[in-house]
Amino acid sequence: MLFIASQAVSGGSRAGLRSTLGVVLGYGVHSLLVALGLAAVVAASPVLFEAIRWIGIAYLLFLAYKLIRSAMQSQDIAVSGRKVENQLSKGFLTALLNPKGMMIYVAILPQFMDHQAGNVTLQAISLSLAFMFWCAVVYSILSLTLSRLGGGHLNDKKRRLIDGTAGGMILLAAGFMASAQR
Repeated sequence: MLFIASQAVSGGSRAGLRSTLGVVLGYGVHSLLVALGLAAVVAASPVLFEAIRWIGIAYLLFLAYKLIRSAMQSQDIAVSGRKVENQLSKGFLTALLNPKGMMIYVAILPQFMDHQAGNVTLQAISLSLAFMFWCAVVYSILSLTLSRLGGGHLNDKKRRLIDGTAGGMILLAAGFMASAQR
C-alpha cells in the first residue's frame, strides 16, 4: 500500500493505478504458487510456518520502525517533478519480492481452505482471485484519493502524519500477527 501511495502522490492517479495493476499481477504469481501446492507444504510443516510467520513479523517491525523514525524527524519533502516511470514493473516486483505478500498466500490463505470440501486447487484459486480483486479495489481507491496530495510539495506536518499513521498501522499488524494462534 505504501508503494502505491508513494506512486500516486508523486505521479498522479495513473501512476497509482499502473502500480496497482503491477502489484495485483505480482499477487497472481503468489496465487499460482499456492495453487501448485506450496501452501500445502508450508501448512503441513509447523516449523516452516512459524519461521515464515516470524520473518514476516520482523519485516513488518522493521518497516514500522523506519516509518515512525521518519515521522519523528522534521523535514519538508518535495514531490519530484520528473515523470514517474515503470510503475507496472515496479509494482509487480514489489509484490513478488515482498515477504509479507508471500506470507499472506503461503501462511494465511491455506487456513481458509477446507481439504474435506473438495478440490483444494480450485479453492486456492478462488480465494486468491477474491483477494486480488479486493486488493485492486482498495488500492485503486487509495490511488485516486492520494493522487490529490501530489502537486509539488508535501509539507512536513502532512508527511509526518502519513509516516506516523502508516508506521502505527504496520506496528499493529505485526502485533496482531505475533499474537495470532495457528
